[in-house]
Amino acid sequence: MIHRERVADDVYTFQSDVYAQVNAGAIIGQEWAVVIDTLAFPDETLAIRQFIEEELKRKVRYVINTHYHADHSWGNCFFPGAYVLGHALCRENLEKIGEASLTAALATDKVFQKTQIVLPHLTIDSGVLELIVGDKTLRFIELPGHSNDGIGVYIVEDEVLFAGDVWMAIPHIVDGDSEIMKESLRSIESLIIENVVQGHGEVILRGEVNSSIDDRIAYLDTIQKIVDEASEDDFPGEYLKEKTIEICGKSRILLGGAAEEIHQQNLRHLYHKKFGDAPTE
Repeated sequence: MIHRERVADDVYTFQSDVYAQVNAGAIIGQEWAVVIDTLAFPDETLAIRQFIEEELKRKVRYVINTHYHADHSWGNCFFPGAYVLGHALCRENLEKIGEASLTAALATDKVFQKTQIVLPHLTIDSGVLELIVGDKTLRFIELPGHSNDGIGVYIVEDEVLFAGDVWMAIPHIVDGDSEIMKESLRSIESLIIENVVQGHGEVILRGEVNSSIDDRIAYLDTIQKIVDEASEDDFPGEYLKEKTIEICGKSRILLGGAAEEIHQQNLRHLYHKKFGDAPTE
């Protein structure tokens, strides 16, 4: 159900096999562990907990949410007794829409029957916060753009960044802002990085970091240009549909086949944001 990878000593990633290659992580200390994000479905999140508690013999003391979206936060409830950390806006967003979103999900999928919304107990809204786990320093970094509450977790000693959804195989901006996302991506260039764990997608290796940032920014620039061109067409909705993910130099098989859907969502979101209306079909 999930793919597990060790990216550094006592640092693990967990990737969903069923939902858009979403990632979570864990940092294992001498006596307890920290989980970064939870996965989309309860059984996946419980598999992470089982690995940490039964195989590694550690208790999860903290869960960090990189942002409030369901596939990264709804599993908080499956770590009883753990403190949940996130941005202040993560708590605010979950408090506003979490219960309503969960109720809507339950109407179509009973897999979430045991899910409960657990809000972050400890929050940050500015400055630098660090958490010490054994011999590792976890530094929280504000990375908005995919959503307004995005944070990353940088493991100083291992030079590993858990970037959340500001860094995905295909940028996704429908709940965020493309210009802010580009600023966040550029800010990451100042870090010394061995690996980047994307919110969705494969782990980015050291030699690919800068080119990967450039690639994502180039995509965001390209879709903005497409939207500008669409406004001059008699049927901008059809024009956008014709501008597939392949035209932007990416494969539709990325993220478990969700790439084209995400791409079209991005185009329509940008169009609506710039022109105030949905594109005419």
